Amino acid sequence: MGETEREKADDRAALDLVGLVGQANEAANFLKALGHDGRLTILCHLQSGPKSVTELENLLSSRQAVVSQQLARLRLEGLVSARREGQAIYYSLLDPKVEATITLLARLFGKPA
Repeated sequence: MGETEREKADDRAALDLVGLVGQANEAANFLKALGHDGRLTILCHLQSGPKSVTELENLLSSRQAVVSQQLARLRLEGLVSARREGQAIYYSLLDPKVEATITLLARLFGKPA
């Protein structure tokens, strides 16, 4: 008698949880980096493509110093990268887990269409 689809799904979920336990510290640090509304909002905006600090200031209606502080933290965590073009610095997503997490958060917390 073969396993039911439910039993197979339960087995896969258990394996995933065992793997997560081994990576709990890394996962917690990742979530801490996303755990600030300003940083999360920046990452949401970067999902659509690279943005300059000035563009992010305008999108967030925030001061340059505040945006730069949050970007510095995201760079430190390895979640975004920066490139200079003349006077402007453009930021983009670096870690693929960010895009997957934002997509999940949009499904969980986004307003229905």
